[in-house]
Amino acid sequence: MPTNKRPNIPIESFNPMQIYLGTEMIEDWQEGQLTRRKMLKRLIFICGSSAGAAALLTACGQPVNAPSTAAPTDTPKPTDVPKPAANTVQPATPPTPVPTPDKPGVLYVPPTDPDVDAKEVTYENDAKLSGYLAKPKATGTYPGVIVIHENRGLNDHIRDVARRLAKAGFIALAPDLVARGGGTIAVGDDKVPGWLSQAKPEDLFKDMSTAVEFLEKQGVATGKLGVVGFCFGGAQTIQLAVSNPKIKAAVPYYGPTPKTIKPFAETNAAILAHYGGNDQRVNSTIADMENAMKDAKKVYEKKIWDSAGHAFNNDRGAAYNEQAAVGAWKMTLEWLKKYLA
Repeated sequence: MPTNKRPNIPIESFNPMQIYLGTEMIEDWQEGQLTRRKMLKRLIFICGSSAGAAALLTACGQPVNAPSTAAPTDTPKPTDVPKPAANTVQPATPPTPVPTPDKPGVLYVPPTDPDVDAKEVTYENDAKLSGYLAKPKATGTYPGVIVIHENRGLNDHIRDVARRLAKAGFIALAPDLVARGGGTIAVGDDKVPGWLSQAKPEDLFKDMSTAVEFLEKQGVATGKLGVVGFCFGGAQTIQLAVSNPKIKAAVPYYGPTPKTIKPFAETNAAILAHYGGNDQRVNSTIADMENAMKDAKKVYEKKIWDSAGHAFNNDRGAAYNEQAAVGAWKMTLEWLKKYLA
């Protein structure tokens, strides 16, 4: 479609989650993690139309070539993630594709691990929900941890994170926050970021809180609940930690600080936040949470992994950084054990 036939869509018409996830798709393309075709396809679903995708590309200083994929029909809806500055994504020449790892990283716990009992589960509120539950095989009560996925939905990497927690002595539940749309697999890889960008914030919080209630019934020690999340899930981890008083420990990985959120003074959670040193877009929001937690006199620490970028923990992705992932995981387990002991 020629540029002059597209409607003029102002960047202000997008909700903060659309901008956050949209700029992330553009960054992934710049870094060689996505082809331009796949980036454009996902951007259309996030922005609601090819014209919307073109508007966001223009705001990010990128050349516009008309995407050929048909636009989704969903109407964008507001969410609670801060809007990055338009200049956080710089122009780039077409990238050289970065190979993804051909096998999981050193932290991987296979589904057949003899110390872990893991399975898909379903539960309900006003919708049919689903997730992945991982427990230590040995009978007993354990602390519980919610695991909140990236903008790719509930995939094998997040299932592995749940098993890692079970191996370490926690009962972990990874809810599929795309369940209202039919689930991650049904929605499809290219559409999941768009679906999440247009989800109602109140539904996301309701579904996370229902996951907490379900987890409590799985042999979790009373009052011992935490949450870990990544990217999109990092932001949702902060939301859950601040909004649900049952959460006593939270570890967001490279999650932007939400702007529309209850005061940090209301949280009962000790928060440890991990960031990649090269992740400028997310790191621009660190001071907001750090200052708010300090003002509220809450327990807060941050760790910036200098050699790493965004999504450094995901050993199935091109941004995986083993040194940072292993170091962050060690700190995460220590933090959860300390505050959920």
